[in-house]
Amino acid sequence: MKSQVSSGSEEDQSVSIQPHPAKTNNPADLQNPAPGTGMGLNNNEQMAPFHARDPHVPTDPQVLEALGKQDVKSREELRMRQAELNRKK
Repeated sequence: MKSQVSSGSEEDQSVSIQPHPAKTNNPADLQNPAPGTGMGLNNNEQMAPFHARDPHVPTDPQVLEALGKQDVKSREELRMRQAELNRKK
């Protein structure tokens, strides 16, 4: 392939192909096996909660006791509280 340079002389252009760093054609080989590492959103630790599967169920007895002490409110009580909070704008 020949190209002209602004000075008027002709030079041959050399084109070479760079090798790809991958060993195989499998994209999974590029990901690290450790959680929280890898490419894309996997290496961002702040995105880890979005990869959760099941809801967290507390097993600590103090937490369960504190949850059990809360008063259970009826629908009417919750609707009155909702109306009260919406009025205070």
